[in-house]
Amino acid sequence: MSYSDSSIRVLKGLEPVKERPGMYTRTDSPTHIIQEIIDNAADEALGGYSKKISVTLHGDGSVSVEDDGRGIPVGIHPGEGVPTVEVVFTRLHAGGKFDKKSGGAYSFSGGLHGVGVSVTNALSTRLEVTVKRDGKIHKMAFAAGHVQEPLVEVGSVGVRHSGTLVRAWPDGSYFDSPKVKRAELERLLRAKAVLLPGVKVSLLDEESGEEKVWQYADGLVSYLAETLPEGEQAGYVSPIFSGERYAGITDPAGFSEGEGAAWALAWCELGGQGESYVNLIPTLLGGTHDAGLRAGVFESVKEFVTHHGLLPGKVNLQAEDVWRNVRFVLSARILDPQFQGQTKEKLSSRDALRLVSTRIKDPLDSWLNSHVEEGKKIAELAIRAAQSRQKSGKVIEKKKQSGAAVLPGKLTDCESADIARNEIFLVEGDSAGGSAKQGREREFQAILPLRGKVLNTWEVARGEIFGNNEVHDIAVALGIDPHESGAPDKVLENLRYGKVIIMADADVDGSHIQTLLLTLFFRHFPKLIEKGHVYIGQPPLYSVKVAAQGKGRPERRHYALDEAERDQILLRLAEDGVREDHIHVGRFKGLGEMNPDQLRETTMLPDTRRLLPLFLPDGAMDEAIRMFTLLMGKGEAAGRRGWMESKGDLVEADI
Repeated sequence: MSYSDSSIRVLKGLEPVKERPGMYTRTDSPTHIIQEIIDNAADEALGGYSKKISVTLHGDGSVSVEDDGRGIPVGIHPGEGVPTVEVVFTRLHAGGKFDKKSGGAYSFSGGLHGVGVSVTNALSTRLEVTVKRDGKIHKMAFAAGHVQEPLVEVGSVGVRHSGTLVRAWPDGSYFDSPKVKRAELERLLRAKAVLLPGVKVSLLDEESGEEKVWQYADGLVSYLAETLPEGEQAGYVSPIFSGERYAGITDPAGFSEGEGAAWALAWCELGGQGESYVNLIPTLLGGTHDAGLRAGVFESVKEFVTHHGLLPGKVNLQAEDVWRNVRFVLSARILDPQFQGQTKEKLSSRDALRLVSTRIKDPLDSWLNSHVEEGKKIAELAIRAAQSRQKSGKVIEKKKQSGAAVLPGKLTDCESADIARNEIFLVEGDSAGGSAKQGREREFQAILPLRGKVLNTWEVARGEIFGNNEVHDIAVALGIDPHESGAPDKVLENLRYGKVIIMADADVDGSHIQTLLLTLFFRHFPKLIEKGHVYIGQPPLYSVKVAAQGKGRPERRHYALDEAERDQILLRLAEDGVREDHIHVGRFKGLGEMNPDQLRETTMLPDTRRLLPLFLPDGAMDEAIRMFTLLMGKGEAAGRRGWMESKGDLVEADI
């Protein structure tokens, strides 16, 4: 097959979406591309410009969404030279959501990258837009993402009447099922009504003539109340605790004006569940805002329990004990939210944890202290959960105390006996080990600093590996003995930690240490990998500090794993209008350069860190042995040289 200049394709306009739709939207059904239109209408309502969102399922398979907002601008775009409404629907990374400055079109919105409705357009056989704005009605149409009918004025309307109507015919060839999921659409629209108190949201099915309307005057409270069980079987159900708090012009915690959260939550003996949203976007997989709610609730309940002396001796209350029975609805408002993926199912903004936890804690403190009897019942649920958890861990506790081995002196152990939850960090260097000790969760995180590089144990006999101090300390700290591949599960009976996390610098030396440790585990402790106990921590290589920009935009800090992620952050900041002289990019030379708070936030805290799980796919054992032998075998120098000569150009290394 020839490889020439003509082999290189350049995808323009909306072609990338058509080539790889799964990168931009869910492809199980067209529901998500319709949601993109609904989200735009909801953003108008969030800004206070719209009071009605109407969705219609038409008999020909198309869906229309209408709002009474300001209407998409129809004038000629100064940079593109075509109507602005055309830019919105035909250009990736175009939209009003980049203007985050005070007074911008959308200070708070779910849209981030300007790819939402342009994706809808690309994956539809036809899309029509009707705009009411400035006393005029304009209309245009697209086919497969291209302009089919240019923008024309089709009528007039009262100056006070404005809004946008979008009707899309999804192209079924891009989706597993060509039909919009009715139940999912109803949940979405109902949630929009809940999160936008007073806004009327409707869904009309033309074929059946059925119409559903949602409108909630008191929003989250009504919504949550509908989900709470009733009757004797439900057990204890607390009153609903609700509230909202947003940052002012000057916020003590350093957040931008308007950032914050609204919530409604209750404790239910049957068990907890919840829904969360960011700028009206449903985050089905939760994220850091959920973690912030959990952290704030835990701290508040823990203080209440301590203040009233409710905790029995030897019972240690943990966050999951308090959270286990919480049912909640959370609506966070974040100026510059960062999601995992374009479908925005999980929030990854690290500051969101602190934002939500600081908003809810004081109001919940006051609520608990003014509802003391209810607070004691809530505390009782949490204490029972803690006792149950500790009871289940006692058998493991006895096992781990057996044996004559003395734990290494440099090991900073954790307090918990819950092996499944406990973690040990194998940390490169004493300096990083010191920061890790200060930044850890002492309840369930242990730290073992490693001095220097671990011995290459690929060709070391099992009885000789303990001659190396680092290997000896790792094995004793873990509580297990070396074993062969295919050994029974009982070889892990005395394992003291559910997660073994390798935490090394994000450079070549750090990668070498990772490889040496993985060699040790693969050769002499293979059951750890087989059962999914081994992880690699992913510390950032870059820190991007954004200086404060007036009272509404305090100093921010972003972290990037590599150059590509750093460049993506810089591009996003440029699109947000941040000046270059307000941005400082720093590079961490190693873990030891991070202060304890930075190391905790980026690499250790379960809610904000990134871990890479290690596993061996079925049938990959022979190839893994071959590769380890090539890389780590003493007699394989010639093979390694040949491999590097043929594959070396593929390596991205920071030498």
